[in-house]
Amino acid sequence: MLPQNLGLIEVRVLGSLIEKELSTPDHYPLSLNSLVAACNQSSNRDPVMSLDATAVMHALDVLRRQSLVRSFQGSGERVPKFQHLLADADDLSRAELAVLCVLFLRGPQTQAEVSTRASRLVLDDGIQVALEALMTREPSPAVTRLPRRPGQKEQRYAHLLGGEVVYEESEADVAAEAPAVATDRIAALEELTQELRNEVTDLRAQLDAFRKQFE
Repeated sequence: MLPQNLGLIEVRVLGSLIEKELSTPDHYPLSLNSLVAACNQSSNRDPVMSLDATAVMHALDVLRRQSLVRSFQGSGERVPKFQHLLADADDLSRAELAVLCVLFLRGPQTQAEVSTRASRLVLDDGIQVALEALMTREPSPAVTRLPRRPGQKEQRYAHLLGGEVVYEESEADVAAEAPAVATDRIAALEELTQELRNEVTDLRAQLDAFRKQFE
């Protein structure tokens, strides 16, 4: 069963391990130095982090206790290597791993963003099916659909391995919402103005009719 209590660094470590397994299998599993570098990449990361080896090792210890990561040192190798066990933990397909990977590394995204980015990791046309499977997974979903943000047409998706996603309205969201609110207010004022015009027209017609009674 997948966890629902991972911290941001544990999620970044898992995402980095999955990404390297899918994109550069010849260089996977990763040494500690390679894993730190993968976690701190400036590309395909949101947010960009600056983690040191101590922070990554602590995250690895947390993940090891949950049987989500293992380390081993091959014959003749000077340093241990690390690999994730997420697929083993809950029988995930490569497409499902790819979906979780991009959500781990880049946060909430639209369906189109998830599909495009996950398709770069696996030659699989089942990304959409994988996304739906993760949302309906039993006994608990691994992905959820977030409420639509102000000013945006598409909903975003987020993973649930760090627990329930709490959406906080950012300054950008407020800025996006402002034009929509202004448009609604203008429309309401225009409607009120039209109603007042109609009432004035009706009153004039009634006044004209009243005057004709005395002509």
